[in-house]
This record gives sequence, C-alpha cells and structure tokens, in this order.
Amino acid sequence: MKRFATLCTIAVLCLCLAPAAFAGDKVIKMSTTTSTQASGLLDILLPALEQDTGIQVKVIAKGTGAAIRDGMDGNVDVIFVHAKGREEAFVAEGYGTKRYAVMHNDFVLLGPASDPASIKGDASAASALKKIATAQAVFVSRGDDSGTHTKEQGLWKASGLDLEEKTQTLVKGDKEVKVTALQPKGDWYKSIGQGMGKALTFAEEKAGYVLSDRGTYLKYKFGREQGLNLEVLCEGDPLLFNPYGVIPVNPEKFPHVKYDLSKQFAEWLVSARGQKLINDYRLVGKPLFIGDAE
Repeated sequence: MKRFATLCTIAVLCLCLAPAAFAGDKVIKMSTTTSTQASGLLDILLPALEQDTGIQVKVIAKGTGAAIRDGMDGNVDVIFVHAKGREEAFVAEGYGTKRYAVMHNDFVLLGPASDPASIKGDASAASALKKIATAQAVFVSRGDDSGTHTKEQGLWKASGLDLEEKTQTLVKGDKEVKVTALQPKGDWYKSIGQGMGKALTFAEEKAGYVLSDRGTYLKYKFGREQGLNLEVLCEGDPLLFNPYGVIPVNPEKFPHVKYDLSKQFAEWLVSARGQKLINDYRLVGKPLFIGDAE
C-alpha cells in the first residue's frame, strides 16, 4: 500500500511537471531594439503570441547593433531590429535565414521650446541638423551603435557637413565594444553611448536637441508622471521613416537555435492577427506603428 502511494505521488508530480517542461521547450530568446520594449508594444504582442501558439519569448532589449551582434554570436534565436541595411547584410552573410518586414514608425527631431537653432517646422531633417550645427546648439547622440544612431549618422551625411570619424569604447554587459561613427565636429555634439531613455533625459537636462523614435518619445512625454520637456520640432521627412524587421537566426550556422519556433514567431508577427495588433496599438490615443506585411 505504501509503495502504491509512493507511485501515485510520483505520477502526480510527473503530470504537474510535464506542462512546465513542455512550456520550457517553447521558450525562445530574442534580442531586440529598446524601442520595441520602451514603446510598450511587446507588452501587447507577446501575451497574444503565447495565447495563440504557446511560444514564450525571453526579451533582451538593447541597441540594434548589439542585438545584431547577439545574432552573429548565436546567443539568441531571433532578432527584431530597425536598421534595414544591416539586417539585409545579416541575412546575406548567412547569420539569418530571412528578413520579415514587420512594421514601421518614424523618427522625430526633438528640442526645447526655445528652439535656439530655429528648426521648428523644417520639412528636411538634414537641413534642420545643419541649422543645429551652424548654431552650435547642444545635440545629444545615443552614440551606441543602435538603429537610431545608425539613422542619425545617415542624416548627418545627408546634411553635407564636414564630419569626422570617432571611435569610443562602450561597455555592453560584461564586454567592451568599440563603436566607430561619423559625427560633426565640436563640443556642442554630445555622444553619450547610452540608450534612448537616457539620451532623452540628458537632452532635456541640457536643453538640447536629440533624434528619437516617435514611440519612445510619446512614452516618455505622455506615459510617465514626470513627462518630458522636449517638443517635436521636425517630422515627416521620408528620411525619418523607420522600418523594423524580424530575422530568425540561421540553424545551419548555429544548430542549437530554436529555428522552428523562431520562424513560427516571425510568421505570426506578419500574419493578419499580428499585424492587426500592431496597427491597433495606441499610446495616449496615438498610433505608434504601421504594419508592413504584404
């Protein structure tokens, strides 16, 4: 009888543990840009994904450059980032299987209400940056090899200003990473090697200008009790558009990755269900992202 009771106990434990073990098999690691997390979008998408598929996603939020490096090192199963040229190179070099076009939002140039460089209403982001440089007004750059930093460098190139190449060493987790970037000359340009939130806060403290994705700006401006004392001064330029893509890491290069689950996740994002959730997402009543799946 005692032996029977013991066997029953073991059976019950196995039944209880089986779902947990099964769920553990459906956990994938995703390295993604801070904007997908800071905007609150993942708080909507990931619970719905789990409900529909049983897939759970462990999120590692960082700059796009660092997220792509995670994929190149085989440290994650999938990446979800916003630097299309670098994403296409990631696939072309065999690190990813396919880039799925998920959505886009846009960048905005922010600054203080006093607007010392008089950029408010300028339809050209490159022109606005040139005015900032001419006025030597404080400009805060993330300087962290993120998608936002990549976009910013492209805008500075478009401005036609004389730029210089600078390398700085950043600490990413327990690693030191050298980031080389093109930037304008002068002490007015502040490259801080930090994420979007810290760049916004620093720009506010210095009454400076900063490039931000619209979602994170809205989150900091309207989604927090303390708000943000920066305004949108330049927007709408096609150069400010910001596409996002999701890429499963290539199992031929890294056999340990959970490719089937990552592919299922990517296909769910571009499905009618995923796209509707993206298009319907609002922050303080404002849409943040537009689905790009065909």
